[in-house]
Amino acid sequence: MIHPNQTRWRFVAHNRMRVEQQPARRPTLLPQPFRTRTAMPPTPAPGSEGLKILAFDIFGTVVDWHTCVAREVRALCPGTNGDAFALAWRDGYQPAMQRVRSGELGWTLIDDLHRMVLEDTLRQFGITHLSPAQINTLNRVWHRLDPWPDTIEGLTRLKAKFTLCSLSNGNLGLLTNMAKRAGLPWDCILSAEVFRHYKPDPETYLGVARIFGVQPSEVLMVAAHQDDLDGARACGLRTAYIERPHEFGPTRAKDVSDNGRSNWHAKDLRELALALGA
Repeated sequence: MIHPNQTRWRFVAHNRMRVEQQPARRPTLLPQPFRTRTAMPPTPAPGSEGLKILAFDIFGTVVDWHTCVAREVRALCPGTNGDAFALAWRDGYQPAMQRVRSGELGWTLIDDLHRMVLEDTLRQFGITHLSPAQINTLNRVWHRLDPWPDTIEGLTRLKAKFTLCSLSNGNLGLLTNMAKRAGLPWDCILSAEVFRHYKPDPETYLGVARIFGVQPSEVLMVAAHQDDLDGARACGLRTAYIERPHEFGPTRAKDVSDNGRSNWHAKDLRELALALGA
């Protein structure tokens, strides 16, 4: 027979053991005053200090004009050498702009210059079966150019750090249609049409700085053409060369070597983003 006190003792002892086996409770912490941590600004990539605006050439730099033009020519004109046609059409581009610069023609949109050169090129290749509507559609192929494979990623990364704009001889309607179709993430679309001067006239490069209210040295001109970059550099802009070795297709080689004049020389826009810390 167990004494009542003994039974009670065993009960108490059992409860004591359970308490002793429970993990110790953490002390209650009183609320502390909220403290904000000051974020350290990102360190600029070497040479990019003070850089605010990135202005991009379009044809050949951002989009692949040759492949797209040659493809549409082959579709409309079976049997025609699309590569040769695309090059011939493009070769008429600079002479047509020179007619405007010289005063032979008044200010003319690139869409209209493209049409003038296209008609000459169609005659050169003996193409006579296209209707006026087909010729109009072909002329607007420049509105439908595809971006290079690295373009969208490169621009998106750069946009997170800089303000991006186009700076093209293409007219505003052309550049807007192209950007909408291709998903080009511009902050602003600028064109020779805004300044009524074609690149490499100084009014175009200095116009970018004026529009954004910055110094020319705070603008980086990005292009795949050395003459474009030479014009920008002469106006005090910084410059970045993008190689694009296949701009002119498989039959025309392009020298993409570093001439040492630009601030940056990159294989593509992803590499430029990396170089600029974006």
